[in-house]
Amino acid sequence: MSFFLLVSTVAFVAALLILYWLHSQAWLDVQTPHVSPPPDGPLVSVLVPARNEERNIRRCVEALLVQDYPHLEIIVLDDRSTDATPAILSELARRDSRLVILAGNPLPPGWAGKPHALYQAARRACGEWLLFLDADTFLHPNAVSAALAAAKKTGADLYTVLTEQLTGSFWERAVMPLVMTALSVGFSPRRVNNPHTRDAIANGQFILIKRTVYDAVGGHERLKNQIVEDKALAEQVKWNRYRLIVADGRGVAQTRMYTSLPEMWEGWTKNIYLGLADTPAMLLLGAFGAFLALMAALVLPLWPLAAVVWYRAGGGWMALTVLLQALTVWGTLLVARMRVNAHMGIPLWYVVTTPLGAAVFAAMMLASAWKVLSGQGVTWKGRTYASKTIR
Repeated sequence: MSFFLLVSTVAFVAALLILYWLHSQAWLDVQTPHVSPPPDGPLVSVLVPARNEERNIRRCVEALLVQDYPHLEIIVLDDRSTDATPAILSELARRDSRLVILAGNPLPPGWAGKPHALYQAARRACGEWLLFLDADTFLHPNAVSAALAAAKKTGADLYTVLTEQLTGSFWERAVMPLVMTALSVGFSPRRVNNPHTRDAIANGQFILIKRTVYDAVGGHERLKNQIVEDKALAEQVKWNRYRLIVADGRGVAQTRMYTSLPEMWEGWTKNIYLGLADTPAMLLLGAFGAFLALMAALVLPLWPLAAVVWYRAGGGWMALTVLLQALTVWGTLLVARMRVNAHMGIPLWYVVTTPLGAAVFAAMMLASAWKVLSGQGVTWKGRTYASKTIR
């Protein structure tokens, strides 16, 4: 057997196994179906931290003001914004008295920005349940009713959802599906929802938690130096034997995280950096992810091309076998990526951008790993963080 055929066969088997593994992690067994709003219910406090969110805050708050849940308070903390966020919030508050606007205090030493903002908002809240919501997240009118009903049905003390990710630009649609697949591998919802594992993660875009549980684990004051505060809160909840549930939030919540390649680069290198800085194991997993992304970007396009060149040079049936192996892997990959794109509402033809998206993702992974190893840290919303915690 030709050496090239042997290498191709090994790569063929390995690629199919890896593709199956990558695309079998994102099972969201818990759904968040729409429900009839209850005639009454416990008070739910929705807490939104807003720092320079002029692009999103109006849509976010207006979606909250039309919720069908009957017993709701809405608190937005303006975290010392320097854009039009305060003016927009003041206008909305004049239109609806249910909206409470808090002015954030200066960031004290030893605190990270978002935990401090949420700590201040939570101190003002009166609800039996707290819903922490990012300013770039937009709720369906039934979202609070549906999430509260699902939390009660599952016995959740903390109920978090993976929101529908809105994409508009070319780069969002080329890169975001790959990022979401990588996240599902790093944090499998089935492992997180299993009370017998220590796996814990929450999506800071939407976290619904019982106030008694929030207070019992120390709230955001205990997490004050944590940059990845949503994961830290989930760990405190689960490790203290409370029930953590990660659910499918499509249909109840949408998020537009980034709108351009520079925004995605800044945002995701920050997120990946914080994840890789968590433990050496995560850094190794990140290195493996970067390797796979590079293989998808560089090797996959060349594999069938090399087979064709070999066949034209007289490779015969062995070259045709290599071509068949390459095309089978390509077909399997495209079908898998089409399913991901369909779930995210992205046109199916974007599957052809997979190598390009993989190259960008690999570059983000490598840049983040370098920031970890070099100690450079990251900058986000005008604040610099040199590790996963503030010391």
